[in-house]
Amino acid sequence: MSFIHSAPLAAIPSPHVTHILIVDDVPQNLTAMEALLARDGVAILKAASGAEALELLLRFDVALALLDVQMPEMDGFTLAELMRGSSRTRHVPIIFLTASPSDPARSFKGYDTGAVDFLHKPIEPRVITGKVDVFIQLHRQRLELEARNEQLERALELNETMVAVLTHDLRTPLSAISLCADRLTDEAAGTALARTASHVKTSAMRMARMIEQMLDFSRIRSSVLAMDLKAVDLGRICADVVDETQRAHPDRDITLSTEGDLGGRFDEVRVGQVVANLLGNAVQHGQGGQIAVHVDGTHADVLVIGVRNAGRIGDALLPRLFEPFKGAFNPSQGLGLGLYIVDQFVRAHGGAVRAENGDAFVRFEVRLPRRPAVPQGDGR
Repeated sequence: MSFIHSAPLAAIPSPHVTHILIVDDVPQNLTAMEALLARDGVAILKAASGAEALELLLRFDVALALLDVQMPEMDGFTLAELMRGSSRTRHVPIIFLTASPSDPARSFKGYDTGAVDFLHKPIEPRVITGKVDVFIQLHRQRLELEARNEQLERALELNETMVAVLTHDLRTPLSAISLCADRLTDEAAGTALARTASHVKTSAMRMARMIEQMLDFSRIRSSVLAMDLKAVDLGRICADVVDETQRAHPDRDITLSTEGDLGGRFDEVRVGQVVANLLGNAVQHGQGGQIAVHVDGTHADVLVIGVRNAGRIGDALLPRLFEPFKGAFNPSQGLGLGLYIVDQFVRAHGGAVRAENGDAFVRFEVRLPRRPAVPQGDGR
């Protein structure tokens, strides 16, 4: 197979070169178009038939294809259809060139095969050069965006890996700090050091929660969040979390009410964390008022958890409430990941969570299907 291009293959290896394909069975037309479109940074690929054009398209990333409509064996329309049928070339813009009189039917056929334009010979040089310049710029911008996206993806992967390793490695020294804090709390009871020991223990617990949130965030972002679905009682899970939260905050009024059948298939640890995060949020933002947890099992296919506390969510924050890292980092209030993790864990069960403002109160509602359509071990 013989074909001609503007430079030897070895002379066009640079990724900064933009390739334009011209297909015409008349050599003089190829030469004229090459002379018209030649410029720095642009390599002109020339093919005298559709078969030659397909071979070039397999070897080069082409920014634009200029196809003559009337060619022997394979006309421009057929070539365009073959290009659109391949994932490698379906994105290549096509401009049809024809010496035939203007015919609306042929123009429509050209656009149906994926053409972006249909020009009639003789072609005005300024028209064709202007159009080609546009597609060259678009192609270069697309390549730049792809390169930047690849860099960002690599940076994100590296950052997520670093976070996962760092948070995992922090757990060992933090465990030692927590054990020491427990001993200090016991030994310092009734002494001047009791308050200091309590601060150390509270800070260690807060740091442990932050580390767990960062690990969960890393698992979610990396799509490796595993789900262990088992038959459990949602009322028992909520009761355990409420008791634990009450012990940690004995000054708060936390109530739990249940109704209906509360059995279902859930990841007990993940659902427990959902309830714990919602209760932690209520304790933090509940303005010291009562916190009410209600679990509704009266529906056949769905269980509903409601957590209600005093306060109000700002109108600007409400639509973004379940996004990660909302607002500035505040060590005393956590990382801003708690509600994001709630949303992701609930979604992993095939459920949904929402928040609403009431009359001087805020209510979070979690809806979980009794039997999530999620394969065990797959939390995506």
